[in-house]
Amino acid sequence: MSSRTRARVRTQKVPAGATTVRIPRQRRAGHRQSAPVIVVVPERPSLTARAAAAVGVWAWEHRRAWAPTAAALVLFLATGIVHLLAAWVGLVLAGAAIVPLGWLAWVTKFRPTARRSVLKWRAGLTLAVTTVTAWMALAVAFSPVAGPLGWLWLLLTLTAQSVWLYSRRTPTAVEEIH
Repeated sequence: MSSRTRARVRTQKVPAGATTVRIPRQRRAGHRQSAPVIVVVPERPSLTARAAAAVGVWAWEHRRAWAPTAAALVLFLATGIVHLLAAWVGLVLAGAAIVPLGWLAWVTKFRPTARRSVLKWRAGLTLAVTTVTAWMALAVAFSPVAGPLGWLWLLLTLTAQSVWLYSRRTPTAVEEIH
């Protein structure tokens, strides 16, 4: 049986997601050739895959700047899960909503300051933490998307993100809070 009539075995392994291009044998006078040359060309990623990769790289490079938004998303999901499992936890969180007011009273008594910027930051932090704790209590008791709670979560997330970006640009104002 000659080499021309013999069946060729085509069992080359090709990685997933790759395209193979077969280059036919070249005939040269008087030489027997070995196996054909196979070129493996990877497939081009789709536009969606490229966009997802670009967004992922961007999010990873700027992960510290978006920390409040990530925390808000985790908090939203956690309150939804706790609401489904044990809605009574909302009563405990409602009691915890007064803790920031106690902190403000303590810090005002034992670390007094006359600087208005420090007083504004302390009052703002107290208001923000009290509002977030109250939102958590209501979200656990009634669901994070019940009534205006979803909009309040969005407003708190946008506020926290804005304050976070502002405070990262002006480190001296934040250092004097304590």
